[in-house]
Amino acid sequence: MKKIIFVVLFLFLNLNVFALENSNLIDISDGNDNAKIKIYTYQSLTCPHCATFHNEIYPLLKRDFIDKGILKIYFRHFPLDLASLNAAKIVQCVDGEKKIPFLDHLYKTQEKWTKGEKIEDINNNLKIALNDFGLTGIDLDKCLKIKDLEDYILNTRIEGSQDFEIKSTPTIIINDKKFEGNLEYKDLKKAIEKLI
Repeated sequence: MKKIIFVVLFLFLNLNVFALENSNLIDISDGNDNAKIKIYTYQSLTCPHCATFHNEIYPLLKRDFIDKGILKIYFRHFPLDLASLNAAKIVQCVDGEKKIPFLDHLYKTQEKWTKGEKIEDINNNLKIALNDFGLTGIDLDKCLKIKDLEDYILNTRIEGSQDFEIKSTPTIIINDKKFEGNLEYKDLKKAIEKLI
């Protein structure tokens, strides 16, 4: 009987780990699935321009279009260095409804957690960022070792490069077309309004 309980418990725990890992292999998004306009932002968490987009432009998009059901935004990873790859992994390991608030937190505190001479310094800063945000239940070391998660993030980058010839971040795709204008809200808003 003890052997049966052990085997069942072992399988349950391993299936839960598998489910946890695979539930994190999805795009982070905000908005109505049936929205007429879809925006994909390819971003690197260590990129200052991405932080500006996320902190200044995304809230305006949310107010004017996302919350009204007109637009859905997808945040796609395009890591430019190991620090941004590790940060992307951590964001993906966060529970669903907390992903975007934690993404917000990382962009708002970007100058703080990106300081360090070695990747171990950055990883330690990411651990502090998790704790500061109240996400003490996430095992950073375990998250960073999930191979499927790393493959998912890197494949997203490869697909972005191949499909849209992305060379820098942030790159904005609106309904499968690369936005070529100035990355200012007024220009983005005009492009969106033409599609409504």
